[in-house]
Amino acid sequence: MDKLKQQMDFLLEIDKEKKIGRQTYIADGSRKENDAEHAWHMAMFALILQEYAGEAVDIGRVLSMILIHDVVEIDAGDTYAYDEDAKKTQKEREEKAAERIFGMLPELQRDHFLSLWHEFEEGTSADAKYAVALDRLQPMMLNAAAGGKSWKEHGVTLSQILVRNHETAKNTEALWEYSFNEFVKPHVEKGNIKG
Repeated sequence: MDKLKQQMDFLLEIDKEKKIGRQTYIADGSRKENDAEHAWHMAMFALILQEYAGEAVDIGRVLSMILIHDVVEIDAGDTYAYDEDAKKTQKEREEKAAERIFGMLPELQRDHFLSLWHEFEEGTSADAKYAVALDRLQPMMLNAAAGGKSWKEHGVTLSQILVRNHETAKNTEALWEYSFNEFVKPHVEKGNIKG
């Protein structure tokens, strides 16, 4: 029963992810998405777009990474992709959060989830490369659909997007090419992304 209580306590704790706001608007631009919505949407991306992963992937592992990658933001908060000041402390904040939150689980599950979370953060395995690429592409699609609203609010530049997606372009070439042409390029032309 102690193990089950630990698992239930963890599941209750991660409900807080629904309250972590992100800077990306939902497609209609009416409000910003939260971390839980982001994770669900990315999981759907992973299932639907698997054939474009670039390398063979274990979809179960990819989905696991996607579902847990932002759980740490319950403690660490969301760090906006282009906020250079916040990124200076991001790793330390998120490591501490990962230890606490995953530490609520029984030892074997704790170690497994910590390992998957670190793998996602390092982005070197085929599974992690695909998961990280989707983490980059999903906000681009929503930003484009919402009229470039978040890009405009934050004064995002094309060079920032290109730097952030350097690995995405190498690892998921077809997805990056589509996203650049359909989501990014039109908003550079409209002035929503600074050239």
